[in-house]
Amino acid sequence: MPEITVWTKQNAAVIDQLETAGRFIADERYIRRELEDTTDIMLFIYRWLSDHMPSASVRPPNVVFPVWVSFDREATMSPEKGYAVLELRVEEELVTPVNIEKWTRITNYSYIPLDEKDEADHNSLLRNMGISNAQAVMSDFYPEIKKKIIASWDRLFDDSVRAGNRNAYGLMWEVKKEWVKNAVM
Repeated sequence: MPEITVWTKQNAAVIDQLETAGRFIADERYIRRELEDTTDIMLFIYRWLSDHMPSASVRPPNVVFPVWVSFDREATMSPEKGYAVLELRVEEELVTPVNIEKWTRITNYSYIPLDEKDEADHNSLLRNMGISNAQAVMSDFYPEIKKKIIASWDRLFDDSVRAGNRNAYGLMWEVKKEWVKNAVM
């Protein structure tokens, strides 16, 4: 299998977890600590992401959420106090690419259109209803529009649907100790 190098920025406690358990998995405790005020909103999205990843069927036991990685060292946030940037060497098939523009739309509770016409039609619908994507998703007053928006998120993993450029992050289910080639704190 071809291997690639990816990077991930994690709380420094991950180093200890890798040493003692031999692996790191993301769990709700870490997400709650990192996201603070936006936790409930982001957990909704992260649960959707976990259940809809193409590799969801091969998720390792006891793993709930994926770990984010970067394909470029420069795109990984610089280390800061209490954090480490891990350089990993992994089999390419273990990493699921995620288009940054499409992911940003999801984190904003927005629609991922098929094309420009689909986007114009969707925006027209929202204008006519006097609502935004976020209002439709976060309330129970617009169930059909909410369903349509969330269904569009499956396009996150559809390479035939273009959004912005091809810049991407990656997702992995776990980080194993033997994959770590370097750690910078």
